Amino acid sequence: MLARTFAAQNGLKVENVAVYAGSSEPLHYSVLAFTSPTKSFVTADPSYEAGMYAAKTSQAKVVKVPLTADCAHDVKAMVKADAQAGVIYICNPNNPTGTLTTKQDIVWALENKPAGSVLLVDEAYIHLTDAQDTLDLVAAGKDLIVLRTFSKIYGMAGIRCGFAVARPDLLAKLTPFGQNAMPITGSAAARASLEDTSLVPERRKIIGDTRRDTIGWLRANGYKVIGDPQTNCFMIDTGRNGKAVFAAMKARNVLIGRTWPIWPNAVRVSVGTPEEMAKFKVAFKDVMDAKPLVLGDHVQHAELDYHATL
Repeated sequence: MLARTFAAQNGLKVENVAVYAGSSEPLHYSVLAFTSPTKSFVTADPSYEAGMYAAKTSQAKVVKVPLTADCAHDVKAMVKADAQAGVIYICNPNNPTGTLTTKQDIVWALENKPAGSVLLVDEAYIHLTDAQDTLDLVAAGKDLIVLRTFSKIYGMAGIRCGFAVARPDLLAKLTPFGQNAMPITGSAAARASLEDTSLVPERRKIIGDTRRDTIGWLRANGYKVIGDPQTNCFMIDTGRNGKAVFAAMKARNVLIGRTWPIWPNAVRVSVGTPEEMAKFKVAFKDVMDAKPLVLGDHVQHAELDYHATL
């Protein structure tokens, strides 16, 4: 019933929808199915890293392509990056930047990608934006797999539910890798969420208003927010060692996200409640006004403590 409800709402056939306990499983299985020692995994940098870990399992070459100047996926560079690509991964909106890649660019990538490759479009955060999704491209029979999760705007990270949406022949290539049992609580909660037409717009507005307020405050105070974030996360170029900023914020009882190797001075921030973001503002200004910390053992331990909570 869950797959049928989602399909009916999105102009799809039920055979286009595979239900999983979250979207992590189909993300990994898609990479395992379509990459190999001779078929690479192409991804943006920075972006969500889970696909790279799966590519290591399949012994595939990982090709990282920097984002464009406005923090979109550089689809032309990604398509040209490797003629033997197996998967081109587009996280849209992107994690960690919260920025968008246009539907036009995704269509271009589909039309120009290497023969035999697939686009893996991760739409975990799509509900937090007004952007066009790519489900119609699945309905049109294109070479892509779209991932959806109930862990973000639906708030079901602990219950687990997600979808892989694609042509049946593409979905069939994921099945040999198995599937965790889908909890009945996850199925019931996911279907109830889909049928509640007010849930997404209400939460999108609450999160969007808080994000815009926080980013407005940051920019008004001279801090550099990267790109034009549209989701519940954004990155700040702190101009100093990001791990040290993370540790200093943790010392003030405000936990922010980590850095990415390509941007060691940038930290990821998730949007909380207005009250939480008010505390973030106070702590962040305090940290940035203080003398920068020297990266040391206490910073490394703080980072390890953070990863242990993920």
